Amino acid sequence: MGETDKVLQIEDINTYYGNSHVIQGLSLHVDRREAVSILGRNGVGKTTTLRTIMGLTPPRSGTIKINGVDVTRWPAHKVCNMGLAYVPAERHIFPGLSVEENLKLAEKPGGGDSAWDYPRVYQQFPVLEKRRKQDGSTLSGGEQQMLAIGRALMSNPRMMILDEPSQGLAPLIVELLTSVVIDCCRESGITLLLVEQNFRMALKVASRHYLMGIKGKISGVATTDELLANQEIIKNHLAV
Repeated sequence: MGETDKVLQIEDINTYYGNSHVIQGLSLHVDRREAVSILGRNGVGKTTTLRTIMGLTPPRSGTIKINGVDVTRWPAHKVCNMGLAYVPAERHIFPGLSVEENLKLAEKPGGGDSAWDYPRVYQQFPVLEKRRKQDGSTLSGGEQQMLAIGRALMSNPRMMILDEPSQGLAPLIVELLTSVVIDCCRESGITLLLVEQNFRMALKVASRHYLMGIKGKISGVATTDELLANQEIIKNHLAV
């Protein structure tokens, strides 16, 4: 598989918060239409990795390429224009705007029958259609996560980056979100990168997993089948 098949390619990035060296020499890649997760304990640098990719916390060194284009240290809006949609753990629903207005903020035209628009988002998340005139910030946590994912889909992205989408949500909501995210990948051809503490969701969604240790160091890469066959690996990387 050539470089042009890699939607995302990270080589030896080093990211700091002030003088704190948070990500040390991280390299990873995500191929076109692939679903990949980053698994690791809290505080190892998973969210910082996503923020680095999106240009929110630029690296001091190393390279980030999207579809073969070097986007290292590009501002976040330019990175988004490369076809990336980011769903942060905080969801960032805009208060004072209705559900529909929150969706409209991200709206970009898509091609073909698999394009995402209001009817398709509402088909996946009927509760959002019922609440389309309601202030988005007054929704429940699960509904806000649906809105955050729906808003990302409205941009018709080539790649979606999700940070802890199941955090604090009831199992039934997690199940619904998992099935929608899987459908996105398969039906719309959206490439996925997922950071998730809930390894059960990660194993259902992604086929390949980067195991992250402290300071963003990758201690291994495993397929879903390999992790299911050896649950010790999961315990070693996710146990507190």
